[in-house]
Amino acid sequence: MPYRQTENVVRRLAARYDAILAAACDAAMEGGMAAVQIAAVAGRAGIAAGTVYRYFPSKIELVAALVAALSARELAALERAAKAAPGPLSALAAAIATFAARALAGRRLAFALIAEPVEPEVDAARVSYRQALAAEFEKLIRNALAAGHLPDQDAALAAPALLGALIGGLIGPLAPAAGDDPAKVRARVQMLTLLALRALGVVDARARGLVVQTVVPE
Repeated sequence: MPYRQTENVVRRLAARYDAILAAACDAAMEGGMAAVQIAAVAGRAGIAAGTVYRYFPSKIELVAALVAALSARELAALERAAKAAPGPLSALAAAIATFAARALAGRRLAFALIAEPVEPEVDAARVSYRQALAAEFEKLIRNALAAGHLPDQDAALAAPALLGALIGGLIGPLAPAAGDDPAKVRARVQMLTLLALRALGVVDARARGLVVQTVVPE
């Protein structure tokens, strides 16, 4: 008769898996993807390196799991912001502002997830996150187009261009530091949201109240 894990064992295994990913996230927040090493993550999680290897046989698999978990978290935040908005254009604005606010709140981690120079194998694990972000913005742009709120344009081209502009202004090597002043952070988010909406053809975004509030990261 095949062995069946008890509920307690399943919970314990899941908790250890989550603890490893949490330790990997902490490492990435402090030192980027280069800091996500099996031994270092094991030390942070308070377990043996061999235990980490049972869950993730290589650094690449650990990075891939970390990127997948963080990608799901960030995309869920964008989706919640968009769904809470009263219409298609405000949903697009809310998603842009949410992405900007969260990137500034965790700039080191956002850079590690999207733009940090890494070895090709690690970058391959991050491609799906960039694709998913572009797809989410493309969907919101298409919704606004369908509702007649944007001038005619190629949403498949506009979405990655929008994402690239946000990345460059928020976490790219030329992006100025936002600091910890909430007013300055809010102003930065609003400015980039305005810039993005104007690039998409919304010339009166401020007058229409599309950037009157900044989403606070959870």
